[in-house]
Amino acid sequence: MIRVKICGIQRLADAQVAAEAGADFIGLVFVPGRPRRLDNNDAGALASQLKASGGPTPQVAGLFADQPVELVNRAIEDCGLDLVQLCGNESVDYCRRVRGRVIKVLHVADSLSENTAVAHLTDRIQAYRTAGHLVTLDRLVEGVPGGTGQSFNWSVAVELARRGHPFLLAGGLTPDNVGRAVHVVRPWGVDVSSGVETVGVKDAQKIRAFIRNARQAVPAE
Repeated sequence: MIRVKICGIQRLADAQVAAEAGADFIGLVFVPGRPRRLDNNDAGALASQLKASGGPTPQVAGLFADQPVELVNRAIEDCGLDLVQLCGNESVDYCRRVRGRVIKVLHVADSLSENTAVAHLTDRIQAYRTAGHLVTLDRLVEGVPGGTGQSFNWSVAVELARRGHPFLLAGGLTPDNVGRAVHVVRPWGVDVSSGVETVGVKDAQKIRAFIRNARQAVPAE
């Protein structure tokens, strides 16, 4: 079954909607300067209230980008994070120093040809997967750590999936196109933030539709 991550959660109500709709993960942003950023106090309160709510509980991921590993480890402990998503240029060695499970974001540059991108990403995916980490593929936008809400050339992802590399697909996904993404790309999971918002605020109907459409999609044979 396709895994679903709803990212950029700021309110308990939105986390509960995602949980009740069947999300596997929710993401809380800790990256300075990003519009959905939470501090440790707010993130910790949200995570603890969600886990104490008595309903289904997705795993809670904290998003970081090129921040000191000591800060990441402190947030894991202070906020009760289940895992972290690293959105910058963190190395495999950096990931080993994180005291928790890791999703490493690898960015796909549109400036590269499909063959070059696939070759480059194959080596990087293998390195992080060998070290025991999950991987997310997202579009590269220079100077923007974390999600951009922009898609990349899915043919790159299709080829990587065909070669047996599991990953979460991110970038420009919405309730309207996630079914096609699952059908065409066949990722291990999908990740969305701005695609389930209306005027910059999480939209309960879009969250539910995104998860429903992702789960109902049938991967291509």
